Amino acid sequence: MKIVDYLKQSQRTVFSFEILPPLKGQSIQSIFDAIDPLMEFKPAFIDVTYHREEYVFRQLPNGLLEKHVVYKRPGTVGICAAIMNKYKVEAVPHIICGGFNKEETENALIDLSFLGIENILVLRGDPIKNEPHFMPTPGGHTYAIELLEQVVNMNNGKYLDPELKLPFKTNFCIGVAGYPEKHFEAPNLKTDMHYLKMKVEKGAHYIVTQMFFDNKVYFNFVEKCREMGIHVPIIPGLKPLSSKKQLSALPSTFHIDIPEELVKEVEKCKDNEQVKQVGNEWCVMQSKELMEKGVPCLHYYTMGRSEAIKYIASKVF
Repeated sequence: MKIVDYLKQSQRTVFSFEILPPLKGQSIQSIFDAIDPLMEFKPAFIDVTYHREEYVFRQLPNGLLEKHVVYKRPGTVGICAAIMNKYKVEAVPHIICGGFNKEETENALIDLSFLGIENILVLRGDPIKNEPHFMPTPGGHTYAIELLEQVVNMNNGKYLDPELKLPFKTNFCIGVAGYPEKHFEAPNLKTDMHYLKMKVEKGAHYIVTQMFFDNKVYFNFVEKCREMGIHVPIIPGLKPLSSKKQLSALPSTFHIDIPEELVKEVEKCKDNEQVKQVGNEWCVMQSKELMEKGVPCLHYYTMGRSEAIKYIASKVF
C-alpha cells in the first residue's frame, strides 16, 4: 500500500522508523533483531537508508597507495524485499543521486518495481567522505528534484530510451526530505522551502522532516508550508539523545539546534546511561505533544538501535 493511502485511511497517528543496512560481512539477522522488538507497535512502514561509496587507500607491495571504491553498507534493496516478505510491512528504500548515473537509477527503479516496492524516499544524498561538497556522479543527478523528475517520468511511462514501445508505467509513491531548520546549504529557510514546494509541484507525495528537538520548530515549519500551498502530509522525524557527545555532534552533522532546557538536563548527567534516560523522556514528551496535535505519523531514526525507540513507543502508542 502507498504511504499516502495508508495515512489517509488511518484514524490515528501511526508509527514508523528508519533502519541502517548492516556493515558488509554482517548477517541480515541484525536487521531482524532490530525490527522484532518494534513490531508490536504495528509500524506503517520502515525506511531503509542507502549508503554511497567511499574511497579507501591500500598500500601496494612497492609502498605506493592505490585508491579503491568500497561500499560499507550494501543491501538496501534486498533488505526492503526481506522486510516486506517477513513482516508484511511496507519498506521504503532511500534513493539517492550520488553513486548512480541516470541509466543505473532507471535500472534500480525497475528492480524495485518488479519486487513490488511502491514507496521510495528521494534524496540528493551526502557527499563522499573527505569531499568538501557534493559532486554528482558523471551522467547522474546533481539535485534531488532532478531525481524526483526521473521517477515521475517513469510513473508516466517515460524512460530514458525514447524508442521504447508502450513502456510500463511504474507506480511509486514518492517521499522527499524537509528541513524545519533549513538545509545547511540553503541561504535561508524561505529559499529552502521554495525548493521544497517545487518538489511537491513536480510530484512528491509526502515529506519526512529532518530530526528536531523543539516541536515549535516543526509546527512553524508546517504552518509556513501550508501558507505556501504545500498540502501533502508532513511527517515529523524524531531521534532521542543518547550521549553527551551528541550535544555537539548532532548540530555539527545535521545543522540543527538543541533547546537550552534539554542541554542543561543532559549536562547534569553523570554518564551516558543518564543521558539516555533524559533523551528518551524528552522524545516521549515531543511524541505525545505531536500526537495530540494530530500529526499523521511519528517517524523515528533508530540509528540501528531499537531499545530506546521501543521504550518511547511503549509510552506513546
